[in-house]
Amino acid sequence: MHIVQVRQQSQEELISRLRRVPLQEQPEVQIYQNALISLECIHTRHLHPPQNYIWLAELKKVQELRWGLREHGVDMFHLNGFVTYTVEEVGGELVDYDLYPPIIEESFEADGTVALLINDGMHRIYLARSEWLIPQVVYVRGVPKEYPYYAFPRPQGWEGIDLLPDNPDKNRYLKKCHRIRHNKALYRNFQAVFRNVGGSRSRLHNPKG
Repeated sequence: MHIVQVRQQSQEELISRLRRVPLQEQPEVQIYQNALISLECIHTRHLHPPQNYIWLAELKKVQELRWGLREHGVDMFHLNGFVTYTVEEVGGELVDYDLYPPIIEESFEADGTVALLINDGMHRIYLARSEWLIPQVVYVRGVPKEYPYYAFPRPQGWEGIDLLPDNPDKNRYLKKCHRIRHNKALYRNFQAVFRNVGGSRSRLHNPKG
């Protein structure tokens, strides 16, 4: 990965954009419009993963991005807003990508548990955990109850997370326990307000995890 430029974006701009994030299939619903949004440093032991696995190829991409940003004086785990970084693609094309902190949603579960659920940034949180770091995250409270995150937090937390060399086949492996049959109805569309954050995971420079 060849990062040629990194531009810092403010916390105010980050929160302003997050308030405009729509649901993927209901773009008129801006899921965080009235939520309480803050940047917090939270120990990974308090964060609840919904995903049953870590994809090692994706983890490596995230690690490469961390090192690449560090060369430009940027700490992936303490962005204090978000960054736009420019990558020189094969062939010399320059492409911009946005990177914001992992998104954590306060989620009220049926047994009374208040889970700090990892909405976006599972692999970055796992990397922070591996490096014994307390990462800065976006903490979102007050998400409308009719639009919860599309999967449940793992009851066992980080214990038993599978480390897999390949992205597993969803028909043969339970990636997440979905809340509803048509779970895409609850997807948050970050790509609508940020650049190149939801693209193919096959691209080295575009880790979304």
